[in-house]
Amino acid sequence: MTAPTTDPIAPRTYPHGVPCWVDLEVEDVDAALAFYNALFGWTFTAKLPPTAPGRYVVASHDGTDATAVAGIATPDPGYDGEVAWHTYLAVDDVEAAAARAVELGGFVSSGPEPVGPPGRAAGWMARIVDPQGAPSRLWQAGTRLGSQVVNGPGAWNFSNLLTPDPVAALAFYGPLLGWELDPDLGAGMARVPGYGDHLARTVDPGIHERQEFVPPGFADVVAGVLPGVSPARWSVVFAVADRDASAAAAERAGGRVLSTVETEWSRDATVHDLSGAELVLSQFAPPQEFLEAEAAAGKS
Repeated sequence: MTAPTTDPIAPRTYPHGVPCWVDLEVEDVDAALAFYNALFGWTFTAKLPPTAPGRYVVASHDGTDATAVAGIATPDPGYDGEVAWHTYLAVDDVEAAAARAVELGGFVSSGPEPVGPPGRAAGWMARIVDPQGAPSRLWQAGTRLGSQVVNGPGAWNFSNLLTPDPVAALAFYGPLLGWELDPDLGAGMARVPGYGDHLARTVDPGIHERQEFVPPGFADVVAGVLPGVSPARWSVVFAVADRDASAAAAERAGGRVLSTVETEWSRDATVHDLSGAELVLSQFAPPQEFLEAEAAAGKS
């Protein structure tokens, strides 16, 4: 993990295979908006007309699409999944990707279908479930490119796939999304080759220089594939400036802190929001030697 970047110099785009968006489907949208405003300071913009069934609200830092972070929505009719933060996976062709998911042993629970107004689709989506039971969304971008502010406080930071069989998971996501695992990057770090170069060309021109002191290929990391319980599920991580202060804010807003942990690179808290949806609050806390090396490089 490296120091976060939050100020894109161009719209942030996501190549095939890269997680690109997260959203929460919950019955009481207003309660969720109040909770996440208190926790992250998000502002919200409704993306469906008042006459439309259901609601879809985009969270951002300033009320504009240029700082879009995530979505909060009412469940679609007939949706019987758990209340959870969902991870969207960018694909070049949603119909082809959905068909490939079935070939690889997963199944399509809905779609593919356009999302948004006719002639100006936000994108095309298919809901899929992988062979170990983890639900996710395939997303072919239209006007909604994906999260535009990431990694900094109050923004989506990472999604980890928790699966009882990481080897089998890679046998699914590798052919579907182009994911690769490299032991030199640490356990479970899935990468899309060339993603770091994409970031350098678009929104993060200094990424390779900033990551000089981490293993080669780290800039290509897009998700974690970690041992977990069955059925598999996604764990969504949001960056915060101060884990303990954010955990306290979550409790004041009516949430519940489940656990806290210190890792080599972060201080994390797992919490439940008002609806019971789980999320991880992560404070970037790298080793002192990493900070010293970065400081020395900045002086050279």
